[in-house]
Amino acid sequence: MPLDSSPAATAGRLLQSPPTVGPDHTNYQVLDLFSADVSLSNLPVIDGARPVGIINRNTFMSTIARPFHREIFGRKPCTAFMNASPLVVDYHMPLTELSFQALSAGESVLSDGFLITADGDYAGLGQGVSLMQALADQQAEKHRQMMESIHYASVIQQSFLQSSRRDMAAALSDYFMAWEPRDVVGGDYYYFVKREDGFFVAVIDCTGHGVPGAFMTLIMASALKQVLTTRDLHDPAALLGAINRQVKESLGQLSADELEHDDNVEIRSDDGMDCAFCWYDKNSRTLTYAGAKTPIFLLDPAADDVEVIDGNKKGVGYVSTPLDYQWTNKKVALDPGSQLYISTDGIIDQIGGPKRICFGKKRFKEQLLKYRHQPMTEQRGRLLDAFHAWQGENSRRDDVSLFGVRLP
Repeated sequence: MPLDSSPAATAGRLLQSPPTVGPDHTNYQVLDLFSADVSLSNLPVIDGARPVGIINRNTFMSTIARPFHREIFGRKPCTAFMNASPLVVDYHMPLTELSFQALSAGESVLSDGFLITADGDYAGLGQGVSLMQALADQQAEKHRQMMESIHYASVIQQSFLQSSRRDMAAALSDYFMAWEPRDVVGGDYYYFVKREDGFFVAVIDCTGHGVPGAFMTLIMASALKQVLTTRDLHDPAALLGAINRQVKESLGQLSADELEHDDNVEIRSDDGMDCAFCWYDKNSRTLTYAGAKTPIFLLDPAADDVEVIDGNKKGVGYVSTPLDYQWTNKKVALDPGSQLYISTDGIIDQIGGPKRICFGKKRFKEQLLKYRHQPMTEQRGRLLDAFHAWQGENSRRDDVSLFGVRLP
């Protein structure tokens, strides 16, 4: 049968056509072939069109070089020194399957190679090192394609943040927004809306990081935009409740009681988000905050310490969060020059330092106090430098998002 000259990811890709010998060839003839071509590492033994075995160069040459072996075995059939049970694979066998076959066959495949057949007839020889290289190339190509997809996904994810960036720049004069996914894409997300009477800001930490986390940010972004078409920005707690209901129902993340006693429904996921939602009314200088396991940090210009305001202990969208759960709004009157910070737990929970412990809220507050008088853009650099120094050589645990603003 005609063979494809360039088969993709199959054993045929590794096909080589070295000289062959038959079972009746003598060891002297084999020695002549190996002596004539120093690059010949393995010699297939073929009986007509049927593959019989493989003679390994190193094994043959070291054996025939022993005292009197050439004289004793030189005229005898070459089958005495061949591997009579080589790995035999079909030309069209996928490389992945071939790798499993080679692993099962043992170490001899690396040194002896394997015989390739087409419709049961001998087609050629494959080398173990060639298989290793092909598998490495295959993995490298898959990794390249995957990374290209992830980098493009990053472009898509960041495009969802563009409107928020524009509104931030238009509404705020002294602020920063740091967004550092642990991987190329991540599970953190932020949302900002400018209004004539103030602004709305949300900092969101979705379940997971990397690609799964990025998927969740798209789900949450979609839910948030839909909710904002019918809900009031001035009521962050109501927004959280509406998103909770929408996410739980759309992902089927309902508790056993909420499933209306349908025993056939299987809960397949338990994903959601922790977040801080804030509405700032510039006329009354009042901040309305509702949080799902994400606190806010406030620094009054006359205060000696950072005030931490905690939200509710329930996350949004999770199976354990009731469908009708109600978050609580907390209102704070802010003096001119007050500073507001919102951070996902990527900073707070990062392991580092000499004792390899969490960065923690206390250390975070100390950094806020240390750089409080600097412009927000300067604070951003200082805070991230302190965080990265704390992390040191420890692996990043999570995505990092940090918002800061000094209110006029």
